[in-house]
Amino acid sequence: MAGLTYTMLDTANLSTAELYGKVLCDMGEIHPEIVGLSADLAKSTKIGLFGSKFPHRFFNAGIAEQNMFGMAAGMAKAGLVPFVSTFAIFTSMRGLDQVHTDICYQNLNVKMIATHAGLSFGQAGSTHHCTEDLSIMRAMANCKVIVPADGIETANAVQAAYETPGPVYIRINRGFDQKLYENTEYGYKIGKAVELAEGTDLTIIACGSCVYQAVEAAKILNSTDGIKARVINMHTIKPIDSEAILKAIRETRRIITVEDHNVIGGLGSAVAEVVAGSGMTCAFKMLGIPDTFSIIGLHEDLMAHYKIDTNGILENVRELMGKDFEEDENWDDEV
Repeated sequence: MAGLTYTMLDTANLSTAELYGKVLCDMGEIHPEIVGLSADLAKSTKIGLFGSKFPHRFFNAGIAEQNMFGMAAGMAKAGLVPFVSTFAIFTSMRGLDQVHTDICYQNLNVKMIATHAGLSFGQAGSTHHCTEDLSIMRAMANCKVIVPADGIETANAVQAAYETPGPVYIRINRGFDQKLYENTEYGYKIGKAVELAEGTDLTIIACGSCVYQAVEAAKILNSTDGIKARVINMHTIKPIDSEAILKAIRETRRIITVEDHNVIGGLGSAVAEVVAGSGMTCAFKMLGIPDTFSIIGLHEDLMAHYKIDTNGILENVRELMGKDFEEDENWDDEV
């Protein structure tokens, strides 16, 4: 399993889901209005930690995701703050009618923690891969969409979600997450990207599990190719940080997006919309899952297959560096 630098004993501490469960427990002590809901996946999604600590504030709807989201909507109407957790594939698809009409349409204060997202549950098969949820959820009016890069950022995202009124969709992995941040004090804010590496030759914009891969690729590009790659952690897909994207266009003129998601409708599409709307040109490429149902395998192997790991990013950056763009700085003729 290429790229793994830790053992099975470390995965609980590294898992975004594990940290989410612990943070929710801490928040539950301070905020009695927080309740938890699960669709018979409390152990897998780690919201069971909250259920063990606050059994009278935790509700298992069973294998009935639609009912669970309907229950959450009713609780929110009554003044509670429901944190609803199930697999991303079930949140964004099986329960979508209730997410759309009961929660987002009414702009209710429900927080949806979607685990096992992207290809992170790779060995479970294509039916459990979730590579369409970003396109689905960012199309839901009133809903904010967040993709934390590691466990520390998940802790920040959960806290920020509580402090932000309205529906919030937080997309996290199954586990085996590389550690990116040392602590929570780096200025996290919903809708504000984080620059992890400076660069003037090219900008890599990534989210989720691909952020660590992008940082590693930038280090190699600097040391072996002399390429200065800027790395932006676009942890919020909606609202997207347009300012960071426009700054990258002006200062690097080359952008590559990397996501553990279908190339249609996700991070790459959101960035492309900003680029197109700006009237400015740049060399641009989107990395992700092509328009196909993904193959089956371990997460790191699937990332390598679809070239969204460090080596895949290196290959595509080197190719993109060979593409031309208009050299002049007069943007008026490009509108």
